[in-house]
Amino acid sequence: MGFAAVIFIGVAAILLPAAVVLCEFPASLKLERAFPSNHGIQLSQLVARDRLRHGRMLQSLDGVVDFLVEGTFDPFVVGLYYTKLQLGSPPKDFYVQIDTGSDVLWVSCGSCNGCPQTSGLQIPLNFFDPGSSSTSSLVSCSDKRCSLGIQSSDSACSSQTNQCSYTFQYGDGSGTSGYYVSDLLHFDMVVGASMIQNASAPILFGCSTLQTGDLTKSDRAVDGIFGFGQQGMSVISQLSSQGIAPKVFSHCLKGDDSGGGILVLGEIIEPNIVYSPLVPSQPHYNLNLQSISVNGQAISVNPSVFATSSNRGTIIDSGTTLAYLAEEAYEPFINAITNAVSQSARPVLAKGSQCYLITSSVTEIFPQVSLNFAGGASMYLRPQDYLIQQNSIGGAAVWCIGFQKIPGQGITILGDLVLKDKIVVYDLAAHRIGWTNYDCSMSVNVSTTSSMGKTEFVNAGQLSDSSSHQNEAYNSILSWTLIGFFIHITIQRTFQFL
Repeated sequence: MGFAAVIFIGVAAILLPAAVVLCEFPASLKLERAFPSNHGIQLSQLVARDRLRHGRMLQSLDGVVDFLVEGTFDPFVVGLYYTKLQLGSPPKDFYVQIDTGSDVLWVSCGSCNGCPQTSGLQIPLNFFDPGSSSTSSLVSCSDKRCSLGIQSSDSACSSQTNQCSYTFQYGDGSGTSGYYVSDLLHFDMVVGASMIQNASAPILFGCSTLQTGDLTKSDRAVDGIFGFGQQGMSVISQLSSQGIAPKVFSHCLKGDDSGGGILVLGEIIEPNIVYSPLVPSQPHYNLNLQSISVNGQAISVNPSVFATSSNRGTIIDSGTTLAYLAEEAYEPFINAITNAVSQSARPVLAKGSQCYLITSSVTEIFPQVSLNFAGGASMYLRPQDYLIQQNSIGGAAVWCIGFQKIPGQGITILGDLVLKDKIVVYDLAAHRIGWTNYDCSMSVNVSTTSSMGKTEFVNAGQLSDSSSHQNEAYNSILSWTLIGFFIHITIQRTFQFL
C-alpha cells in the first residue's frame, strides 16, 4: 500500500535432464523405523515430523511456491492486488493486499478496533488469534528481529510490556498499529518431481489491534497487508535469510482489460533489460531519474527536481495505481504532451485533470515518452502508459493524463500505470532495478543460482484465471527447481476524473 495500494506474484519452471549416478553401494541396507511399530503414534506427531522434514528440504533444495492472487486491472473499480496466505497451526486463511511500498506483513487480530467485519470483495475476513495457534509466540523487545525492525522504523518497543510493537501510516492516510508474533507461513511447494504439501517456514508478522482511514472501509476490505519492501522485516528478507528465496524478484503486469501477470522470486532474463542502480540507504525502491523526454526532446526541468533527499526522489512502487510527478515537473510535462498533439486532439479539463478528445487511435496521435535514469537506462512509455481512457463525448474518445501531482511535494512515484506491460526486476543482491517493455501474456525465462553455484534458466508461464487451472499448471512443473512465487495477478484500481 505504501503510496496507494498494491502488487502480484509469479511462476517459474525448469526442465532438467535425468541424471545418472554411477558409484558403488552396499549390497544391502538396514532400515529402521523412526517410530517403532509397537508404539501408538498420534497423527499430530506425524504431521509435526513431516513439517520438520519439509523445513530441512526448504533449506537444501530449490522449489516453487505459488500463491493465488486475485483482483482486476481496472482503474475505475478497486485498486488492489490481494492473495490468500495460511498462517498458524492449524493453518488459517487470510486475504492480504500485496504492497511493495511497505515492508511488513500484518493481519487483523481479535478485539481489533476499526477492523472491517465484511468485505465488498466477496471474501471472508478472518482474525488471527495467537492463543489458538500451537506454534505462535509473542516477540519480546530482546528479540534480535525486533531490534532489526527498530533500525528501519518497522518496530518499536514498550518497556512496560516488553512487547515488540508497530505503528504504520500509509501514503493514502490510513494507518494501523499492533504487536508482532512469530508463527508459521504455510505453502505448497514443487521440488524436483515431488509436490510438497503443507510446507512451512517460521516468519515474524504483525497482529493488528487498530486500523484507521481507508483500512476501516468494507468496500475493499482485506485481512491485512503483505509488505514486499527491501528492509529486514519483509517476508522476502526473512525467507531469503533462511535460504528459501533468492534476493531478487521480478514482475510483469498485463495491461489489457483482463489484467494478470507474473511475479517471481528470481531474476527474469530478457536480452533488452536495462538496469539502473538503486539509490543507497533509502527505505523504498528509489532510482535516480535524470530527465524526461517527449518525442525525443527533453522537457525543460532542472535535474535537481528529481534528486533524492528527505522529501524528494523517484520511487518505483507497484503498489501505486497511477503515477505522480514532482510538482515542478508536472506542468512542463503536460505542456509538452499538449503541444505534441495540438493538431490532432482537443484539450479539455475534467476535475483538474488534463484530458483530450480524439477521434483517431491514441497510438497514432500521442508521442512516446522516455524516463531517463542513471546508468544510461531509459524507460519508454507508450501513450497507454501515461494516459487513461475515460468515456466518450459526441463520438470522440476521452483520454486523460494518468500522471498526477502532489501539491507541495517533490516526490515522483511510478506505479502500475507506468510499470504494466514491462518486465521489472528488483535485484536486491546487486542493488539495482531493471526493466524492458514486454508482452506479459507470454512466458518468461528466469535465472537463479542453485546451492551448487550453478545458474539455471527457467521458463515461467502464467496461471489462468480459475484456480482449477492451477492444478493443470502443477502437472507441467514437476521438474522445476527455481524458488519462485507463482502468481496470476489481477489488478484493481480506483480513480475517477470525470
